[in-house]
Amino acid sequence: MNIKIIALGKIKEKFLKDGIDEFLKRLTPYASVEIIELPAIEIKDENLTQKVLEQEGEKILSHIKSQSYVITLEIQGKMFSSEEFAQKIQDLTNEGISEVVFVIGSSCGISRSVSNRANLKMSMSKMTFLHQFARLILVEQIYRAFKIIKGETYHK
Repeated sequence: MNIKIIALGKIKEKFLKDGIDEFLKRLTPYASVEIIELPAIEIKDENLTQKVLEQEGEKILSHIKSQSYVITLEIQGKMFSSEEFAQKIQDLTNEGISEVVFVIGSSCGISRSVSNRANLKMSMSKMTFLHQFARLILVEQIYRAFKIIKGETYHK
C-alpha cells in the first residue's frame, strides 16, 4: 500500500523529526510512506482565515489523485481505537485501494473543499494537541496498525 501524508507547516523541533523518522523507518517493510510538507500561509487578519484555508486547500488538492482514498484529520471526525484503525487499513487493502492520503491541515484547520474531498474524516482525540504532534502520532498509529494487521507484537 502507498500512504501519503500531506501536512501544512514545517516540523522544527528535532525530537519530533527524530520520532517521525524512526516510525517512517519502521514502516518500510509494510508500506511506502511519503510525507509532503506544504508551507502554511500565515494569517495576519482573522477575517481572512477562510480565504487562506481555501488557498491552502488548492495546494493540498493538487497533490491528490482522483483515485486516492482521502482521510482528513478533523476535530469533528470519527474516532477509532488502534484496533479499529488497523481494521480500516485492512479493509481498504482488501477493497483494492492502492493509495491512502492523510491530510493534516494548518493550526486553523482545513478548507471546506478538502473536507468535501475526504472519503473519511478522522479525529485523533477529543484532546487538543500541538499541531505538529499530529504527524508523529499519525505515523506511530499507522505503524501500530500494520503491526496489528500482521499479528506482530508491539507495545500496548
